[in-house]
Amino acid sequence: MIKRFLLIVSILFSVFANAQEGTSSPYSFYGVGLTTFKGTVENQSMGGLSMYADSIHVNLTNPAAYGKLALTTYTLAGSHLSATPKSDAGSGRNRATTIDYLAIGVPVGPKMGFGFGLLPYTSIGYNLFSENQDEGRFGRYEGSGGLNRAFLAAGYQLTKNFSVGAEANYNFGTIENKNVMLQQDIQYGSREVNKSTLSGFAYNFSLNYEGMISEKLQLRAMAKYTPETDISSANERELATVLATTTGGEVAFDVRDYPVGDSDLTLPSEYTFGLGLGQERKWFVGAEYTSAEAAVFNNRSFLSDNASYGEATSYRIGGFFVPDYSSFTSYFSRVTYRAGLRMEDTGLRLNGEDIQEFGITFGMGLPAGRMLSNVNLGFEYGQRGTMNAGLVREDFFKLSISLSLSDRWFIKRRYD
Repeated sequence: MIKRFLLIVSILFSVFANAQEGTSSPYSFYGVGLTTFKGTVENQSMGGLSMYADSIHVNLTNPAAYGKLALTTYTLAGSHLSATPKSDAGSGRNRATTIDYLAIGVPVGPKMGFGFGLLPYTSIGYNLFSENQDEGRFGRYEGSGGLNRAFLAAGYQLTKNFSVGAEANYNFGTIENKNVMLQQDIQYGSREVNKSTLSGFAYNFSLNYEGMISEKLQLRAMAKYTPETDISSANERELATVLATTTGGEVAFDVRDYPVGDSDLTLPSEYTFGLGLGQERKWFVGAEYTSAEAAVFNNRSFLSDNASYGEATSYRIGGFFVPDYSSFTSYFSRVTYRAGLRMEDTGLRLNGEDIQEFGITFGMGLPAGRMLSNVNLGFEYGQRGTMNAGLVREDFFKLSISLSLSDRWFIKRRYD
């Protein structure tokens, strides 16, 4: 089975390296794009809540959770996103289907576990048009690409109540931005294409607490920290004279490579705190707060006078309920029902308006097969942005599905 998994990893590595088109949002113009990874489908279905850890699910946002694993667990997920952008000029419809992550978690003894995998972390996909009627000038901006992550994480159970974890991420990807400028009554225009190849490491550290406060009631708490880090950006720039076509494209002439120096891109520090209550294998409800310094983000290619950056914050609340996990007579009594809510201030301010996002989520964990394997379904409705100050508001619906397949490794043979 491990050979098959490694084959799938190598295939998906090539898929991620060529960048999935995970978004078509105009807000992906800024920084390194929109953060598309919100955790596993199980996390997403609880409003993005990452603090909860158990013995049969991989938690990709909380490395301390690997210390709880009792079975080797493979997880693979994909999603379909449908978004409706609206502005004073009208509305549209965008769709994207992507692979969200592939990972494996392996227990090593009763107190330690580790995991590794691949996931797309941010995505860029925009097609913007600007017009200055007074000067007769027209511009078209296009962008694609994003940042992917390969990660290795480990968690250890320090005591009965405390566990710690650490994660190393290798970030890689390519971002391409294109700007075409045309002038009325002038036959030829100009085109600038900027390409950045990104690579570098980032790290996460987390601490979990679990303790009984009554015979049945359990308290859980989590703290996570991501230090600020730099990743390298190998930059290329191409300049060309273009002739616009009737189909909206352009024919390029006199294409030249323009030398531009390499640079570093700073990923901001981030911290998360979470607290929750629940009954083991029955129900759980929790809340989390995350803060990140978004001011270090920028778009290297096209600077915008109407954009500024500040602290990014998010609030998440969610949980799950299992009617009767040991029921033999009712399948749906063994289903895990999840729901949550998230509200985020992205830290981006455009035309004097803060760009915010919220999502309402719910989902189900469906038992499947032997060894506690399950299929997880997640649904989210949300909004991003505003129609004030000439901006765009996006209404989106996301459908996600994941497979969580459990197996037992390192079984000691009774007979040789």
